[in-house]
Amino acid sequence: MSNKVVTFGEVLLRFSKNGLRRLQQGSQLNGNYGGSEANVAVSLALLGDEIEYVSRVPDNQIGQACLNELRYYGVNVDHVVRGGERLGTYYFESSAGLRNSQVVYDRQNSSFYSSAPGMFPWKDIFAHAQMFHCSGITCSVSQSAADATFEAVRTAREMGLTVCCDINYRKNLWRYGADAHATLHKLLQYSDFIFGDQGEYEVATGIARVPFKAADAYAEIDMEAYGRWFAEVQKQFPQCKKFILAMRNQISSTHHTLTGLLYNEGKLLRTRIYDIDPVIDPMGVGDAFVAAYVHASLKWPEDNQRCLDFSLAASQLKNSVSGDFNLCSEEEILEQMEL
Repeated sequence: MSNKVVTFGEVLLRFSKNGLRRLQQGSQLNGNYGGSEANVAVSLALLGDEIEYVSRVPDNQIGQACLNELRYYGVNVDHVVRGGERLGTYYFESSAGLRNSQVVYDRQNSSFYSSAPGMFPWKDIFAHAQMFHCSGITCSVSQSAADATFEAVRTAREMGLTVCCDINYRKNLWRYGADAHATLHKLLQYSDFIFGDQGEYEVATGIARVPFKAADAYAEIDMEAYGRWFAEVQKQFPQCKKFILAMRNQISSTHHTLTGLLYNEGKLLRTRIYDIDPVIDPMGVGDAFVAAYVHASLKWPEDNQRCLDFSLAASQLKNSVSGDFNLCSEEEILEQMEL
């Protein structure tokens, strides 16, 4: 078995206004491709990993342009299915001062929305893969997309792949009638690695979060409280090998603190706190964290601390990169770890 990683999700076209303008201001929109699982795929490709991204895009020029973009970064898209009505989109308004960012989704009846079991030849896709990455977003889009996701994770488990799942709870997407907690809890039962922030873990588990309120890089973290919290989470997902928690405190629109914890076999690890000011673009920061951890786990599988440190350094760097993709190399991330 190779070190190939497969990701599955909906690639999106992101629209935003120049500068810090609100969506109702101005007449020009800038566009770029993104989407959580595609972001992970691009990061892994740039880190030098063998990566295949699986999705469904329209059989038209927009779908082709999207695939061209992913191929440009070295992502294999051989098993992307063509069909459906259109590419999903979202509109992003940057935060400014004390004003929060805003996201407006337009994914109804997209090509991925109508994905369904049987569309993707998972046994062929997973034939030479070591790890499968998915997220809760695919289960929030539609019932058929959720069914396709569960078909994928079941096949991956049957074939012996490591299953990596980012909880990725998006409140505004759960509109087709499914219960987010029940669906995410079921999805995580197939997972060997689980990623999420405090709020996402709370939705998936029903266990109240431990607050993270660090105002600078020197803040104290209550490791005992987090240790007890992780032990309760572990009870719900006994098959899971590693729980990874990314924590962010948004002090202002351009000033964040960021850190991460990892729980493995009853042992809790922490990494440094980054004090990030200014934040250039926060989109895709969590995806950068996940991708870096996946890469590190393949390269240094016995060194959990190094994997966690590498993940946080990559995530910190993404705050300085505009767009959804983390365009940072392994060398740059390793240099960041030493600062």
